[in-house]
Amino acid sequence: MHSYLSPAKLNLFFRVLHKRLDGYHEIVSLFQAIDLCDRLYFIPSRADRITCTDSTIPVDEKNLVVRALACFRAHFPMPAISIHIEKKIPIQGGFGGGSGNAATTLWALNELSGQPATVETLIALGASIGSDVPFFFSLGTAYCTGRGEILEPFTLPSPLSGYLAKPHYGLSTVLVYKNLQVENLSKRDLLEVRYPSFFNDLETASFAIEPRLHILKEELQRHFATVVMTGSGSAFFCLGGKPPIMEDVTFMPFTTLSRPSLERWY
Repeated sequence: MHSYLSPAKLNLFFRVLHKRLDGYHEIVSLFQAIDLCDRLYFIPSRADRITCTDSTIPVDEKNLVVRALACFRAHFPMPAISIHIEKKIPIQGGFGGGSGNAATTLWALNELSGQPATVETLIALGASIGSDVPFFFSLGTAYCTGRGEILEPFTLPSPLSGYLAKPHYGLSTVLVYKNLQVENLSKRDLLEVRYPSFFNDLETASFAIEPRLHILKEELQRHFATVVMTGSGSAFFCLGGKPPIMEDVTFMPFTTLSRPSLERWY
């Protein structure tokens, strides 16, 4: 049996430029891996089997782990395998948990089959599965453009630590983008959109769908210096403060996470 950490990510800033002809949105975002992690177990088996500690998560083709296995096998020989997902990352929070699981699966399968694929190939395979998947092949911090699949290495001046605030409800990424209004997008100059800018262009659309999120952010801002939604929500990362006692909100401490090298996983 082999096990691998599968980290969550934050979007330290998230700028949406426009909707593309292919239906995706052109973005500029600083992605950051954090120490909130799932763990995936890979066990040789007579037949493929995917299991998960969270019974609400499907283990069919809707699961990106299943799609990653099929994608890798379409390009390289891979015997039957059992994959168990030990879930810690909340779903529909904007943490990219499913995308991280897919990237971890591609990395693990490549190692277990003798590394037939280069990192560049794994990134390309990941991009075919989901826009956030390629990021996890970075060293843990990346300036991402395109639909998120174009990576530019980035190094934070110092590690970040804070708290995650996850309300007990989620948001659909598809629904958030569907409700995104061009007139509500940031007009920030791209040359100025660099760390330490903290903002998220998706907040307005998310708040319109779920007004409780706007109320939650205002309450969090009474206790933290910086409060920004990650991804399409519903979670926020909070810096410079301590979490209050709030009903229906789970607070989790976090710190930034990085890979030791491009040859080793998290």
